[in-house]
Amino acid sequence: MSDLFATIKQQIHGKGVTIVFPEGTDERILGAAERLAKDEVVKPILIGAEAAIRDKAAGMNLTLSGIDIYDPATYDAMEDMVASFVERRKGKATPEDARKILQDENYFGTMLVHMGKAQGLVSGAAHSTADTVRPALQIIKTKPGVSKTSGVFIMVRGDEKYVFADCAINISPSSQDLAEIAVESAKTAQLFGIDPRVAMLSFSTKGSAKSPETEKVVEATGIAKEMAPQLTLDGEFQFDAAFVPSVAEKKAPGSVLKGDANVFVFPSLEAGNIGYKIAQRLGNFEAIGPILQGLNMPVNDLSRGCNEEDVYKLALITAGQTL
Repeated sequence: MSDLFATIKQQIHGKGVTIVFPEGTDERILGAAERLAKDEVVKPILIGAEAAIRDKAAGMNLTLSGIDIYDPATYDAMEDMVASFVERRKGKATPEDARKILQDENYFGTMLVHMGKAQGLVSGAAHSTADTVRPALQIIKTKPGVSKTSGVFIMVRGDEKYVFADCAINISPSSQDLAEIAVESAKTAQLFGIDPRVAMLSFSTKGSAKSPETEKVVEATGIAKEMAPQLTLDGEFQFDAAFVPSVAEKKAPGSVLKGDANVFVFPSLEAGNIGYKIAQRLGNFEAIGPILQGLNMPVNDLSRGCNEEDVYKLALITAGQTL
């Protein structure tokens, strides 16, 4: 396990951070939950029918020691949760609607976070991203000053660590969206021990090309600087001008970035998604994420192709986001 995760484990060890896992009968979730509890880095809550969860765990020779199990069908505080959900949805759901909706494990788990029964949630091993994110947006909601959540990857190779955003959520972000993504990505970088130096990426560097696409990034750069004037941030940059000192010296000699950016904000989802996969497959970087940012409480989405180790690592990250 990389130094990144060793640092997170050290930070959260013994702090009793509670993370809810809505997919309680999934073998990958069960295996990771037992490890997390045994390592005393996370206190897991599994969602589902208790008998089914315990039967599956017994078949895997797992003890589930230190793990709580909540079943929406028998939860003794359901009426309190229904009332809280109705209040949170502000007239968009009746109590009858809420009782039905809260039988869904993702909605139920997200409400546990909202009500302070857990500090974060990890789902997606058997659900789509939409199934994980929709309850979070409706219940947890975004932080003040953030209109949309976004998804970043921490790219790790040896001692190198970079943040790529947004690679998971917003297809065609506006200038305001990109500025918010930049500021939130800098905060995420700091969480993982990265002193953020943020580059707003484009196919142009400092006016070398002009189009609606490049102007959007120029505008986003200005907004981000107003939002967080303390940040080391600049744009618009081609990737080489943001990353290679000799290119930066030629293309953007007056910039605060000197080819030493470590947080890269892509202008669109397709650019970000392609970019992180190229770094992962051709550059042999480990892509950790997507880590959702901008929410009031941490909720993170697994890939349905994940393995137990992925679940374990994303739970560590989610716990780290609570500190």
